[in-house]
Amino acid sequence: MVIVLVVSNLRLMIENYMKYGVLICIRCHDYRRQDILLGVVLYLLVPCHLFVAYLIELAAARQTQRGVGRQKKAEDGDPISSLGEPRPPLLPSRWALVAFAHTLNVSICLGLTSAVVYWAIHHPVIGTLCEMHAVVVGMKICSYAFTNRDLRRALLSANGPVALPAIYASCPYPQNITIANLSYFWWAPTLVYQPVYPRSHEIRWAFILKRAGEVAGLSMFVWIASAQYAAPVLRNSLDTIQTLNVPSLLERLMKLSTISLVIWLAGFFALFQSYLNALAEITMFGDREFYADWWNSPSVGAYWRTWNLPVFHFMKRHVFSPLVGQGWSPYAASAVVFFLSGVLHEMLVGVPTHNIIGVAFAGMILQVPLIMFTLPLERMKGPNGKVAGNVIFWVSFCLVGQPLAALLYFFAWQAKYGSVSKQRRVLA
Repeated sequence: MVIVLVVSNLRLMIENYMKYGVLICIRCHDYRRQDILLGVVLYLLVPCHLFVAYLIELAAARQTQRGVGRQKKAEDGDPISSLGEPRPPLLPSRWALVAFAHTLNVSICLGLTSAVVYWAIHHPVIGTLCEMHAVVVGMKICSYAFTNRDLRRALLSANGPVALPAIYASCPYPQNITIANLSYFWWAPTLVYQPVYPRSHEIRWAFILKRAGEVAGLSMFVWIASAQYAAPVLRNSLDTIQTLNVPSLLERLMKLSTISLVIWLAGFFALFQSYLNALAEITMFGDREFYADWWNSPSVGAYWRTWNLPVFHFMKRHVFSPLVGQGWSPYAASAVVFFLSGVLHEMLVGVPTHNIIGVAFAGMILQVPLIMFTLPLERMKGPNGKVAGNVIFWVSFCLVGQPLAALLYFFAWQAKYGSVSKQRRVLA
């Protein structure tokens, strides 16, 4: 089987070379000097919003300390309060101002970055890196704000301080509101803020060098595969999309599915296995579980719960669980999660390509009925249901999701800047 796979793929490589020649060109690029300068400026400015979040939380922490001090004075002066009577809640109206300040900070972070990327950065790769950095920082700010809000509520509870995880005892609120604490969270490979994390005891530099080599090698592989194999298929599909030739479109989707899957797997390994583990080693971050065995997913929902654990933990802790705790049904809470995820996906794909066409957003929203359809298969007793769910996942993953989205966004890009746009100008 291995020999057959190697020979068949080697034949495709030879066929690609005979048909197109070498398409890889180091000097052939489409980025501008302005793209690099603005990308660097955005990369340096976006973390400033973390400092703004720190200032907001510092003001909230000082207000909390004053409230706790007033409460202790009241209890010392009132003997009835010391008999175990519930304390009045200390949640002043200023907490709404804190929430508004954080919301404004995150909105400026994401809005300003998206505007600059959409209107001023032409190259989609540079724009994607800038947009991804802003989204990660924005999610970290949200987690920082939500977690410290919960810690304030626990400290100012009407029934006395609420029990917290034992690991938090080494850095209780508000002692965690420091630049050093926030800086560690900024670099830690997680999107969920905690005052304290499990830490390793030493840094293994040989491990870091190995992971860095993997990132460099896989990044080179993704670039070569995209330029030599994916780009010709996408360019040859433009006429098919324009004429809406369904059989030819299906053939292109199936042809593109193989190389898109290979590129996605290489990118996945480079990010989740190599880069995040290297970053975890540098920061001595103890929790190294960034993904689970998503390839064995018995349903579409299982895939979304296992392939990207940092985002899954963020959505579960700060969106799904609070909504369920407020009485929402799990299905409604899941719909909200995928709505937010769809917005973020459209920002990460549509904004850098300068084509907000809603394909990425619709793809995420359509995951909800697909999850509900495959959920009974996951719950079936015996292996048959799980195997059927896994087959449905792989078909939707390989043939419908990524290839179709790549074709549509590539067509939209060409319609705006490339050959399709030129054809339209000539016809006009």
